[in-house]
Amino acid sequence: MIGSALLVGGLTLVVGVAAALGLRRLPTLRWQLAGLAILGVFLPLGAVLLSGAVMFESDHDLTVLAAIVAGAAAALVAAFLVVRWISAPILRLRHASASLEAGDLTARASPGGPTELAELSGSFNAMAEHIERLFDARRELVAWASHDLRTPIAAMQAMIEAIEDGLVPAERYLPELREQTRLLGTLVDDLFELARIDAGDLTLEIREASLDGLVDRCLRALEAEATARKVTLGAHVVPGTPCARCAPDSVSRILFNLVTNALRHTPSDGSVAVRVEHGGTEIVVAVEDTGSGFAPESLQRAFERFWRGDRARTRGQAGAGLGLAIARGLVEAQGGRIWAENRADGGARITFTLPVAPSSL
Repeated sequence: MIGSALLVGGLTLVVGVAAALGLRRLPTLRWQLAGLAILGVFLPLGAVLLSGAVMFESDHDLTVLAAIVAGAAAALVAAFLVVRWISAPILRLRHASASLEAGDLTARASPGGPTELAELSGSFNAMAEHIERLFDARRELVAWASHDLRTPIAAMQAMIEAIEDGLVPAERYLPELREQTRLLGTLVDDLFELARIDAGDLTLEIREASLDGLVDRCLRALEAEATARKVTLGAHVVPGTPCARCAPDSVSRILFNLVTNALRHTPSDGSVAVRVEHGGTEIVVAVEDTGSGFAPESLQRAFERFWRGDRARTRGQAGAGLGLAIARGLVEAQGGRIWAENRADGGARITFTLPVAPSSL
């Protein structure tokens, strides 16, 4: 009798543990919990039915008691194992989040576990990487901004001290002081614009607009600078190009930044051209120059803030390296794309797109 009871109880316990181990193979947390619930109901029931069959042979209820105890024990073991498998990735995620909160930006959650927890760990890691990139970008922004602000301030301080000491008349340094003040104002405006882009605080008046007039006004505004540099400006708008859905003031800022950048990197007797054409559901605008083009690394980093690593395109020219970063932010805020490439016949091309106005589709 005792042997039969132990046999039923042992068999129930083995089946329960084996079933618990099998639950671990289920891919999702939902399936594992559902399997545990099914196991907790049907394992004791199966044990009781098995013991009932044995009772016909033994006429003793010790077997039923052994089966119930073994079934309960197996259910507890299964619950313990499943909870352990579920809690392990949760604890790892909790540890990683605590490390991130403490300032360790390299903290990452270990992958693994049921699908839901693995996806949660993946989302946490993606968030942590994004936060790390933002902090790195902010540190770099502060470092570069400090450098670019310090240079004109130091120059202005030296000129003011020279004037105060009576070494030079004030009139001699007034033009240079005015220029340094202009550079400082431009840099501050650019930093403020980037801050608005990062914070999503841009207020854009989106409407239908033809790009012909915007391109024409931009080239007229830069005509004097192009003449001084002996660079030819030109525009080609494909006839029949529809209106764009955009913020005209922002598009003017984008064009001004791109054309100014192209002028700075185009040698004398070169040319800069703005081309506008219709491309399906987009208006494609390209600013081309006949300069030295982009170095391979610059093609990947051209739109990074303060990036001025391409010596071929930064021959001591003024500029903080923020124009292309601002252009990218403004283009993307209007639902467009922007990219840089080298032209097959020499020079660089920066292209951006804007959505076609709904009335033109």
